[in-house]
Amino acid sequence: MKNVAVIMAGGKGERFWPMSTKDKPKQFLNLVDSERSMLQLTVDRVLPLVDIEDIYIVTNIGYKDLIFEQLPNINSKNVLFEPIGKNTAPCIGFATAVIKKRYGNANIIVLSSDSMITNNKLFLENLRTALLCCNNKNIVTLGIVPSRVETGYGYIKLGDKLEQDNVYVVDKFVEKPSYDLAKQYYESQMFLWNSGMFVWENETMYGQLKNNLPSISNGVDSIMKSVDTNNFDRTVSDAFDSFESISIDYGVLEHCNDILVVPCNCGWDDVGSWLAVERLRNKDINSNVSEGNVFLLDSCNNVVINDDDKLLISTLGLENYVVVKNKGVILIMNKDNVADIKNVQKEINKTKYKKFI
Repeated sequence: MKNVAVIMAGGKGERFWPMSTKDKPKQFLNLVDSERSMLQLTVDRVLPLVDIEDIYIVTNIGYKDLIFEQLPNINSKNVLFEPIGKNTAPCIGFATAVIKKRYGNANIIVLSSDSMITNNKLFLENLRTALLCCNNKNIVTLGIVPSRVETGYGYIKLGDKLEQDNVYVVDKFVEKPSYDLAKQYYESQMFLWNSGMFVWENETMYGQLKNNLPSISNGVDSIMKSVDTNNFDRTVSDAFDSFESISIDYGVLEHCNDILVVPCNCGWDDVGSWLAVERLRNKDINSNVSEGNVFLLDSCNNVVINDDDKLLISTLGLENYVVVKNKGVILIMNKDNVADIKNVQKEINKTKYKKFI
């Protein structure tokens, strides 16, 4: 059976403003690699298992030019444009419909376009294990072995271990915990981070959508019938108008029995904020991360990024800050406020400065 990859690339990347903007969000930026964007790295990573003609990108129509600029070898018919973002269940349902029409059934690898993996070899081994498991009509998720106490991710509790090496039944999915609870999860070694990476047969997901999300399933059916016809764009638009905004986790996975999980220790990071850049880039002797014309004196534990080669950013006595200069915008914030960066954009959007968002 064919291996097909579905890469979700419609996010706005608001937590990486001002480098990530509505015109060029983080999946199109070289955040962790000097030459390749997050999206390009995701495609590169899966190519050993999936032919380029079997890679599908689900994204926003506003990113059309960026997609084809960064992925010139992608089949244009494999780029699926959502008329409006409505979370991961409609996104995955959209891809499920197109793949069902073109392939019938296939092994589907679902990835996000804005995660980082440092050990690609181990990641591919984990994917191969998951692909073997999904042929028994199982939904398989890749769970990340925690490397720290983390409150920003959902968790997966391990159930029984299968005879197959490194495969477990999912006991349950757990919401983002408090710090004390996350510490318990970490110390117990019975919980994994929920990475949002999945493997299943297309027909398996098609059936699960029908059983658990009939309102979305009806739209998926109509899209499937219209694939590669003149009515496709109109049908997709009508279907998305009717879709509820819901994640695949809430809409499907939490209602399924016997979901399997493959624990992964492949250096995964969701690159969700400027703190992830700090984790993934090299630091100087004072634990600063810097890029561009930057001079740091008596400063420690900072992230300072400067995109202007005619400008110098200098700090003195600065500690625990993020400073980013990008295309006419300078952001200065304490690391403790990283989670609130969306509030800055929301408030600026009410002012005469909204053009900078």
